[in-house]
Amino acid sequence: MAIWLWLYCRMARMAAGRFKDQCLKVLDQVAATRTPVTITKRGKPVATLVPYTTPRQTAHSLAGSILKERGNPFGTGEKWDADLS
Repeated sequence: MAIWLWLYCRMARMAAGRFKDQCLKVLDQVAATRTPVTITKRGKPVATLVPYTTPRQTAHSLAGSILKERGNPFGTGEKWDADLS
């Protein structure tokens, strides 16, 4: 709870009209300071602008891990009436 309160207090708030006027400047500020900005309409929060973070790369990928495929991967192994004809 304390962490969320601390984060909420650090977050800047800005009216949507002001954000519309200063959008590019605010984007640069968020990127430089890494501080999120909450955009409000009539005092109620409608969006939060947060700094971009690069996605983590996974240690292993499963791409290319299947060496050989046997049988029908979508089949159940049971005979169906439609298979008889």
